[in-house]
Amino acid sequence: MRPALGKIKIGKKHIIALLAPLQSKNLIVLRGSRGYVMCGYLNLKVAEKFDDVAVRIVGVSTIAGAISASVHSCTSAAKKLGIKKGQPVKDVLEKIA
Repeated sequence: MRPALGKIKIGKKHIIALLAPLQSKNLIVLRGSRGYVMCGYLNLKVAEKFDDVAVRIVGVSTIAGAISASVHSCTSAAKKLGIKKGQPVKDVLEKIA
């Protein structure tokens, strides 16, 4: 599988979608202008340290799976935007686009 980079339209804005195959799983990031959704490969504590609006999802291996997922955890900055554990990623994308 090759790395994939694309755009997801959210209203009048876009989210950048990145999928990079690693050894056993895929690295997935959905990046908007206000924050990002990341797979379990990335470190939420580091995102917290930098005061990023970051949302962590787990158990996904495709962009479609990431969009259909729910928030596993998030940073304090994400919580200030109204993002919470269990929230559908589709709703989160509207907030971070």
